[in-house]
Amino acid sequence: MSLAIFDLDNTLLAGDSDHAWGEFLCEKGIVDVEEYRRANDYFYQQYKNGGLDIYEFLDFALRPLAEHSREELDQLHQQFMAEKIEAMMLPKAAELLQNHRDNGDYLLIITATNHFVTGPIAEKLGVDAILATDPEEKDGEYTGKVAGTPCFQEGKVTRLNAWLESSNHSLEGSYFYSDSHNDLPLLELVSNPVAVNPDDILAAHADSLLWPVLDLR
Repeated sequence: MSLAIFDLDNTLLAGDSDHAWGEFLCEKGIVDVEEYRRANDYFYQQYKNGGLDIYEFLDFALRPLAEHSREELDQLHQQFMAEKIEAMMLPKAAELLQNHRDNGDYLLIITATNHFVTGPIAEKLGVDAILATDPEEKDGEYTGKVAGTPCFQEGKVTRLNAWLESSNHSLEGSYFYSDSHNDLPLLELVSNPVAVNPDDILAAHADSLLWPVLDLR
């Protein structure tokens, strides 16, 4: 059994679930539309540029979770899945997951997007486990703060190493699929790095190192 690791946004999905959740909140009038959309777009551009301050972003992105009950949030997320995520599902991504499943591999999503947004998506994709940025909880409700190490850039390596220590898995023969140069620290760690519909920086890096490049779109 090999460990098959997958980024989520713009890799297994044809879009970014974090940004889409922000858009969804705007469309439902749950946040101040003009202010929130401007910030949401700003942080997404910073992410793509490789200059995102993850803690500044999480202070913004997790705040709405603290302003609503878990029951309200779960209802909203069901709508979000139907209205936003369904359209992002990629048949070729499903085939890739199934190929690894058929090979007996262990399927792990590792994503910077918070677990509230991504947990149900990972469940729908049928993977074995997910590592995501964890929103802090107290008494069953979200506080609007982050818990532990954000699952972003080098933080993905930190979180994965901690997970490996507590599991019976190793990186021997491992795969990691990602679209983003933000994931280079982890791509350079696995046995089989694969660029998926890569951004320009990752595409150049993959080309220079002769990494495989996949098109799941």
